[in-house]
This record gives sequence, C-alpha cells and structure tokens, in this order.
Amino acid sequence: MITTPYEIFSILVVVAAVAYIFSGLVPRRDPYSLKPGWDELKFAALVAAPAVIVHEMFHKFTAMGFGIPAFFQAWWFGLGLAAVLKAVGSPFLIIAPGYVLMPAIATPLQSTLIAFAGPFANLLMWLGSAWCLKSEKTFRRKTFIFLIVSKQINKYLFIFNMIPIPGFDGFHVVSGIWRLIA
Repeated sequence: MITTPYEIFSILVVVAAVAYIFSGLVPRRDPYSLKPGWDELKFAALVAAPAVIVHEMFHKFTAMGFGIPAFFQAWWFGLGLAAVLKAVGSPFLIIAPGYVLMPAIATPLQSTLIAFAGPFANLLMWLGSAWCLKSEKTFRRKTFIFLIVSKQINKYLFIFNMIPIPGFDGFHVVSGIWRLIA
C-alpha cells in the first residue's frame, strides 16, 4: 500500500501547521492585522509545505523502492514546539514536523541512500529555484517571491538536515558511509 488514511491526515495537518509557522514570510497587506490572512497562509503552504512534505516523501519512496515498508508520521511534539515558537514571536524556529518510520532492516548502502534522499529533495528544489531565478525571465511579483523564498527555505533545510548530529539525516548518511567503508 502506497499510503494510508492516517498518513494523508498527517500530511494535511503538517501542511496546515507549516502554513501557520511560515506565514509572515511576505509583508502583510494589512500590517495592523494580528492574525495571518488566508492569502498569507495559502502562500506559506504553497512555498514551505513542499519543502517539508517532498523531503519526507523522498525518504519514504526511496525506502519503498528498496522493498522496505515506510510510513510518514507527523511528529506532534515537533509541530507543537514550532507553533509555540511562532506564536511567541521567537526569532529562531525549530521545525521538525514529521518523519518516516520504517523497520531497521536496511543494508548500510540502503540506509545511506534513504537518509540522503530527503536532503537531496531539498537540494533539487533549492537549485531548481536558483536556476529559475537566474534564467533571466521576467516573473510576476508573486512568482518571483515564491522562487526566492523556496530557494532560501530549501537551502536551509538541506544544510540543516545534513549536519552530522544524531537524529539528523546527515548523521545517518555519515554513519551509513562509515559502515560501508569499515
């Protein structure tokens, strides 16, 4: 089975939470409004949610490509922490909205590739946005802002996820490479 109703529910919740967390990326039309408007939430969902969801789906489908069952799971604590940090106006957001759950049956090579698949998705979106911006085409204002924000979000997600600290994708990549060469 490719997905379950619970995974779809988790994805929808993560998209909504990410929209709230990343709302405010573009100056508001009404700077005196305390609540994010629908257009602002929609823009944030369109630009930030793919960076998170596609990242996790690359992990999931890479694992499934190796015949390893994989399941997307929203991380409720991570979503709550990010929402609280956003609500109190923290200048630093920690966002870990979900992860892919799978049994530990992968070979070292499979483990390395599965771990790198998520950051690789962010790398592709980062470079794709940068390429579009350098293509010397004239974009509508919203498209131009979308590409700039997408480039930045995906750049930071790629770099952040590749840090070789336990729990991060970078750690799993480095430890998988270490197991391959050891």
